[in-house]
Amino acid sequence: MSTTPTPTEIKLRTASRLLEITFDDGAHFELPFEYLRVFSPSAEVKGHGGGEGVLVTDKENVGIRGVDPIGQYALRLNFDDGHDTGLYSWSLLYDLGRNRAANWSRYLERCAAAGRPRRV
Repeated sequence: MSTTPTPTEIKLRTASRLLEITFDDGAHFELPFEYLRVFSPSAEVKGHGGGEGVLVTDKENVGIRGVDPIGQYALRLNFDDGHDTGLYSWSLLYDLGRNRAANWSRYLERCAAAGRPRRV
């Protein structure tokens, strides 16, 4: 039996640039496209070793042009910057929603430390 909550509703809000997702345990998250792009689970972003992976910047206005379901366990997000290699599992999406504030705070710190403060 799976302990990972599964989505009951997924909405792509292109005007507000949000992926809205509700899980069967009642959790509801609104995940900005930029956040999803800079935290992509792809090897390109995650890297092949440990650590925090590649710092992706300048994605404030990234869009999602499509969402492909992958079986009963994940989504492939097709970003308008051409990135489409990360598979966002239900557990990853849940974790990104649950830890959004801490993840985003750390991301902004990394941007500032790299001399790439977020423009918007």
